[in-house]
Amino acid sequence: MPDPRSQPKLTICVYCSSKEEIDEAYKDLAGQVGTELARRGHALVWGGGRVSCMGAVARAARQGGARTVGVIPKALSTEELSDYEADELLVTETMRERKGEMDRRADAFLTLPGGLGTLEELLEIWVSRSLGMHDKPLVVLDPDGFYEPLRQQVDALVERGFVSPGARDAIAWAKDVREAFDVLEREYARHVHRVPSPEEVLEAEP
Repeated sequence: MPDPRSQPKLTICVYCSSKEEIDEAYKDLAGQVGTELARRGHALVWGGGRVSCMGAVARAARQGGARTVGVIPKALSTEELSDYEADELLVTETMRERKGEMDRRADAFLTLPGGLGTLEELLEIWVSRSLGMHDKPLVVLDPDGFYEPLRQQVDALVERGFVSPGARDAIAWAKDVREAFDVLEREYARHVHRVPSPEEVLEAEP
């Protein structure tokens, strides 16, 4: 049987929280994501932390045999925060470089509940997809309605003409872990290497 560390199907970037004070249910969810990612033979790229949801997803992925690649900015690269058990740990000079490296290495993106940093990552990759800058799948895993206010806000922006329906629909939403991976894999198979047409870019422009 192939070793998923050496022959991953996809490299999936997971955006999630590094805050320890959050409900344990969110850390458990991150662990389930790491377990399912490994079970399906994928590799993980994430923010390089070993605390909270970041640590949970990486540990579970490695335990299942998945390759893990952490990307962390120098300002956060401390013994307490950095996951030195990662198969590869990259230290960048800035947060912008960190996001760029994560984006470059990923075939698809999965967002879990998180704070301002997670929201920033989600919105940036969402906008870039809606503008046709990439065609990588993006799924938000939201089992308990955590992101419902965001969805309502975006719907309001569409209603008022600030956001196009195509931009709103550039991502998918999932209620459970298996559904999230099913959507990521299906969308990747459907869109891999396909370059959006100019008409699609104009239609999806936010």
